[in-house]
Amino acid sequence: MYQYDDYDRQVVRDRVGQFKGQMARYLSGEMAEELFLPLRLQNGLYLQKHAPMLRVAVPYGILSAPQLRRLAEIARRYDRGYCHVTTRQNLQFNWITMEQVPAILESLLEVEMHAIQTSGNCIRNTTTDPFAGVAADEVVDPRPYCEIIRQWSTVHPEFAFLPRKFKVAVTGASTDRAAIRVHDIGLRAVRDDRDHIGFEVWVGGGLGRTPMLGSKIRSFLPRSDLLAYLKAVLRVYNRYGRRDNKYKARIKILVKSLGHERFKEQVETEFAATQQQELRLTPAELQYAESFFSPSAYERINVQQVEADLWMQRRVQPLFDRWVKANVHPHRVPGYAAVTLSLKAKGQAPGDIHHSQLDGIAELAERFCFGEVRTAQQQNIVLPDVAQSDLLELWQQLTYLDLASPTQGTAADIVCCPGADFCNLANARSLPVNDRIQARFADLDRLHNLGPISIRIAGCINACTHHHIANIGILGVEKSGQEYYQITLGGESGDHTRLGKVIGPALPLEAVADAVERMLELYLQTRQAAQETFAAVVERLGVSRFKEVVYAANH
Repeated sequence: MYQYDDYDRQVVRDRVGQFKGQMARYLSGEMAEELFLPLRLQNGLYLQKHAPMLRVAVPYGILSAPQLRRLAEIARRYDRGYCHVTTRQNLQFNWITMEQVPAILESLLEVEMHAIQTSGNCIRNTTTDPFAGVAADEVVDPRPYCEIIRQWSTVHPEFAFLPRKFKVAVTGASTDRAAIRVHDIGLRAVRDDRDHIGFEVWVGGGLGRTPMLGSKIRSFLPRSDLLAYLKAVLRVYNRYGRRDNKYKARIKILVKSLGHERFKEQVETEFAATQQQELRLTPAELQYAESFFSPSAYERINVQQVEADLWMQRRVQPLFDRWVKANVHPHRVPGYAAVTLSLKAKGQAPGDIHHSQLDGIAELAERFCFGEVRTAQQQNIVLPDVAQSDLLELWQQLTYLDLASPTQGTAADIVCCPGADFCNLANARSLPVNDRIQARFADLDRLHNLGPISIRIAGCINACTHHHIANIGILGVEKSGQEYYQITLGGESGDHTRLGKVIGPALPLEAVADAVERMLELYLQTRQAAQETFAAVVERLGVSRFKEVVYAANH
């Protein structure tokens, strides 16, 4: 993983010192709230319903064991023992005080972490596939390019005050696990017919109040031109993006208003006019970025023997077998696997992780995974490099830590925001809805019989959980002071990303879990084979058929 150089340390140290002084002036009354607002947002500090929240940057979702231990220490000392994994692979502390923030930032600095550009109208954390670098279907490792974008975009003076926040995602695999089409810029690494590396460029995606999928404006951008082209896109957005209305300020609105071809023409013109030699990535610079992500020190493994042993272990231990099926993923190196640690324990907010679990994961990462973990957009954690011979022992240790739920990719792997229990922006609570739906999946046999299903719950129209691209999306709305929930159906992420459709009027809280249950029962009754997924049945039958079973029972 990338290690800070002297320049990185100085930039972060200066920012921490500046914000410490700004915080002191604000707390003493020398700085007004309206002046302090953009400063605290640039440093990842929000004012939530019950306490300030600090969002910590996790560049492209990679964490080291020492960083995990420091996060655990901060959770113990300054929070209520927990931190929270977000859908942009960052981490949040939800129960801190304003006075504590400078000390927390100084503590993060010691382990090469910060909160810069985790909020505000700037380029946010670049996200990627949690299996980047180890995925069996990977064409190109995207992490060096994520790091190049991070270095270029951090405290970039030209793009520090954009019309609105700006999000970039990069994938390097044949399967899109980074959701590139719902980002302001989505990049897919590809190779041309001469085996040169480049990128498809998608622009104008985003969810929230006006969900839209990105448009492809380049089929192949040579990797040497990556930064110059990103600069061209951002310059067009910075020049023409709406600043008079924050609801119409995202780049997706600009792309729609100009039209795909006109926007593409503007970007290409800017790109041709502003290509600068200093922005062109040289082979030496690319090799330097790649050097931070060299392969781990994999052992030579007798794959045939290891697979035979694993088969026997799974045969005699059904719970272990279930976990392997759900949470263990193919690896590009024979004899190894990537493992998802579920942060969806019953009775716990999805994505929350206790300080004792953080310490435990740090130890397991050092024992089994070369000291590295990943955060995932699905609010889970991934151990990317586990020898198959260690899977049984790892599972036993994860069971002790309450991190071995065999639910990854199932209907119980719900992505859910904190909702009105914490967030000032929320219209309705999300966590009670999650709890009620989770209660329906106590039977693991039934859960796994349902197959892969994505459920996402959002407490407001900002759609932080990306509910529009869930098979079943649930959005909290407010009606006459009461909480209701709008259901969307048929969304998908990945290579066939599409937006779900609202099935009908919003439902009261007590009706939501029953509605989900009836849709799942219809799916089980009508699927043509055990292999036909929920998403495929929705596409085949149409949303109206599912709407019938939901609302027939509510009238």
